[in-house]
Amino acid sequence: MRKTLETNTLGALRVACAFVPLLRKSKAPRVINVSSGGGQLTGGADGWSPAYCISKTAVNSVTLQLATALPKFAVNSVCPGWVRTDMGGQDASRSVEEGADTIVWLAADASQKITGKFLRDRKEIPW
Repeated sequence: MRKTLETNTLGALRVACAFVPLLRKSKAPRVINVSSGGGQLTGGADGWSPAYCISKTAVNSVTLQLATALPKFAVNSVCPGWVRTDMGGQDASRSVEEGADTIVWLAADASQKITGKFLRDRKEIPW
């Protein structure tokens, strides 16, 4: 469990904090955390390991905390869905492009007013 939390939660927090000084120079600073449906408090487990689900729920909490602490930033979590990657496997229902779409949209095109949200397919989903 410790390794999963170190990677999925503390890793995301450390990367965000390391980049804050550089991002402050941007006119539209953004932090996008990759989460999972397994991190949802509303029925998100779906067979994932407890360590994975807990780490992704914690990353969602990090997102909310950073969104409050960095009011000039857009800080959001994204659920890419079940994606055909090494982790998701070839039976996964979504392509890499589909999984990355909301992440790229938030990074490049979405309104800066969208912050402190959990999104999938460019729409807010329940925490």
